[in-house]
Amino acid sequence: MSTATSPSSPSSPRPSLSLRERKKLLTRQRLVTTALELFTEHGFDGATLHDLCEAVEVSERTFFRNFTSKEDVALAPGRDLWTACLGELETRSPGDSTLLGFLQEGLLAALDRTGDEGWTRQLLLSQRLAERTPSMDAQARHFCDRTTRSAMAILYRRLELPAPDDLGARLALDMLVASFNQALGDWGAQAGTPGADDLARRLRAAFAVLPGLPGIAYGPRPA
Repeated sequence: MSTATSPSSPSSPRPSLSLRERKKLLTRQRLVTTALELFTEHGFDGATLHDLCEAVEVSERTFFRNFTSKEDVALAPGRDLWTACLGELETRSPGDSTLLGFLQEGLLAALDRTGDEGWTRQLLLSQRLAERTPSMDAQARHFCDRTTRSAMAILYRRLELPAPDDLGARLALDMLVASFNQALGDWGAQAGTPGADDLARRLRAAFAVLPGLPGIAYGPRPA
């Protein structure tokens, strides 16, 4: 598993970024790391936004420049992965893959980019918190819906699907998300801190049992 990090959640800033951008990314990362540790230790409702900002030594105004709520910061690791996946769908070549295969390759590539050791621990803590925090679970569902709509728009534009709400594409996305959720649940239920390589293995195993969808041509839409 690569130790490269996603642009949205690096464990160390990229040299090409300006000093100001590096500081912003480091502040964001400190907020995520500290929030997950605090919420895990004291419970999601047991640690306040004030506690978090005090621990990171930033103002609440700075917090709200990066996140909209406690749920938002606690869900950041998973959101960063899916943001990276959308980036892969925007840039990678579909080649000869089926639509479902294209989506699977994009998610695995995003995991490879994002899954360093620090992010993996954050994802694990976030997953375990979400399982016992209804407000996190609800917000995660809203994020999933928005991400699916964004992915549909990308697929329609890049692959020239017959319609923006193409049923085959939507079913493929639903299968992708279901596979990920199953793999994530099994991965998070393990003792200790399983690695990103184990999550990728479980994700590939979930993909392997899918029936697969017929290939969808990437040619022009019918006139």
